[in-house]
Amino acid sequence: MHFAIFCLDKPGIKRDPDVMKAHVDYLTNSPINNVMSGPLTNDDGKGVTGSLYIVEAESREAVDAFRKDDPLVQADYWELVEVRAFDKRVDNRN
Repeated sequence: MHFAIFCLDKPGIKRDPDVMKAHVDYLTNSPINNVMSGPLTNDDGKGVTGSLYIVEAESREAVDAFRKDDPLVQADYWELVEVRAFDKRVDNRN
């Protein structure tokens, strides 16, 4: 089953390079399949405002466990996190 995870940063958050490295390492060795993820940005593509993930997991509980162990969650970076089941119908990636 697929899930979308939509995260908005807390206003004025400063991204610690050590936390970001730990986050990328965590995603590389993720306990669930990280289909696609990346930062949300301003419309000009310059400022990071949050994160978006499309993941594949057996259950919502597995997604919640994945989120709980993410270094960005542990560093309290996000003001808002929304998790929704996602029914992928179109995938135009080559």
